[in-house]
This record gives sequence, structure tokens and C-alpha cells, in this order.
Amino acid sequence: MKNYRITVNGVAYDVAVEELGAGAAPVAAAPVAAAPVAAPVAAAPAPAASGAAGAVKIESPMPGKILAIKANAGQAVKKGDVVMILEAMKMENEITAPADGTVASINVAVGDSVESGDTLASLN
Repeated sequence: MKNYRITVNGVAYDVAVEELGAGAAPVAAAPVAAAPVAAPVAAAPAPAASGAAGAVKIESPMPGKILAIKANAGQAVKKGDVVMILEAMKMENEITAPADGTVASINVAVGDSVESGDTLASLN
């Protein structure tokens, strides 16, 4: 008999697997729920809502989680430059600047969950 811990969607299950010899009838065992294993959460700084909001808003196109912030407040960006990375449905999506300008504010932090239409940043 071998014991394994399997994690599915953040919930750990302890399971026992029996090795069967030739001709033995298979035996099914129900998994036993173990204490939930908390996923490690990286310490993220507070949202850097630096400066006043700019005239051009960068909004979230879909619900997801902020994985990385590639631009800082005060940084000049060109249209199409990556401002941040948004994870949605296990895919990394680049959130780009819609126009040339200067980043006026970053309204989220790494690890934040956002909804569709939330303001992520703004440009002047």
C-alpha cells in the first residue's frame, strides 16, 4: 500500500493506492479530504496609485489576476508597449498602452484580482 497526497484546485487529498498482483480483483477507495493547503501568496506592495488619474484609462478587457506590472508611474510609453500582464483562464495576456503618453497612475498591484472594465492604469 502506498500513500500519496494529491492537490486538486487547492484542496489536498490523501489517497492510498494498493498494488495488485496478477489476477487480483481491483479495489476502489474513496479519497479522504485533508486540510486545505494554502497556496503561497507573494507579498505585493499596495497599489501604486501615484499621481492623479490621467486622461486615457487602461481598462481590464476581462476578469483575471495581475501577474506583473511592466511600467511605472511617470514612465513614457508608446502605443502598443506592454504596461502589465493579466492572467485569465490560465493564459497570460499583455495589457498594452492604447496611445503614446506618460503613465499617470497604476491602480493595481501584482496579485490583485480584477473584473472586466476595472481601471488598471491611466496615461497623460
